[in-house]
Amino acid sequence: MYKFHEKKITSQVENRPRLALTLGDPAGIGSEVILKALTDPEVSKSCDVTVVGNRDLLVETYTKLKTKNSEPLANPTKLSILDVPLDKHIQSEIIIGTGNAASGAASFAYMETAIASTLTGQFDAIVTGPIAKSAWKAAGYNYPGQTELLAEKSGAKRVGMLFVARSPHSDWTLRTLLVTTHIPLSQVTQVLTPQLMTEKLDLLVECLEKDFGLQRARIAIAGLNPHSGEQGQLGQEEQDWLIPWIEQERKKRPNLQLEGPIPPDTMWVKPGQAWYGSIEPSKAADAYLALYHDQGLIPVKLMAFDRAVNTSIGLPFIRTSPDHGTAFDIAGQGIADPTSMKAAIQLAAELVSQRVKAKAVKAETE
Repeated sequence: MYKFHEKKITSQVENRPRLALTLGDPAGIGSEVILKALTDPEVSKSCDVTVVGNRDLLVETYTKLKTKNSEPLANPTKLSILDVPLDKHIQSEIIIGTGNAASGAASFAYMETAIASTLTGQFDAIVTGPIAKSAWKAAGYNYPGQTELLAEKSGAKRVGMLFVARSPHSDWTLRTLLVTTHIPLSQVTQVLTPQLMTEKLDLLVECLEKDFGLQRARIAIAGLNPHSGEQGQLGQEEQDWLIPWIEQERKKRPNLQLEGPIPPDTMWVKPGQAWYGSIEPSKAADAYLALYHDQGLIPVKLMAFDRAVNTSIGLPFIRTSPDHGTAFDIAGQGIADPTSMKAAIQLAAELVSQRVKAKAVKAETE
């Protein structure tokens, strides 16, 4: 059903990371930021990228954008493309700037193809273009997001959403893991438990060791309530279980430096200072554990909206994604910023290479 475009570019160097790059929702800016990102020689010099999506729609987007005052675009005829054919009716219903059931069905098909191909060993990592959850739902696919689909299809029991960004000001790397993700704020206190905290901390530690080479990491853990509960005056969760849990984890993990619970309004001061270079990067933590979605992502997007990369940890392969949505409001205008997509491709390649190196070192020591 799926086929490679005949002009597939093959690797000239052995062991280069092989990345599957999905187009995301075809009504959004995914195709645009991908075509822009792939013109940058720094993006693809260390990896082989195959675009996964509908070739005809990609060419159509390219042709339309060429008439705009756009940045340089990669020519689809010169790209490696894993073509995902769409039903003619679905393809005819896709409208740039409007997410609907047809665009949702298309982006879901791209994801399924990329996952299946990666699981069979064709690719080492997946970089995903942005999708619209509402469009997936309209198409009959009820997933909170791409992370959940990736986990289900790959059989991963534990997954996490880690946001990674490298500062252009200081070269410091921000790493933020969310304990809870796409749930209403009213459900956070019901879902947040010591067991879930341990699961996410396990994932984070494994990732820091395997993917970033950090064996003795310093991890900052946020409180839940204002001022971390003010000794029970502003909420009991810290006193009831969060502080005892952190103390227990410190005993279990003597090689780690666990800090917290840090009041959520002050936890992000040092990361901000490290990001903009007003303090030495070493004064900030190696990673930050945020307890719910906005607690972690408001500061991440404030500092690194155009650079942050969503990294799924706990999967049997690397998966990254730009930290922005479909931006239907500017789709097709040629003004979308490809910086986050470039960062997502580069980080995926780096993480694949790091895992290969780690395996080689382990093999030598055994």
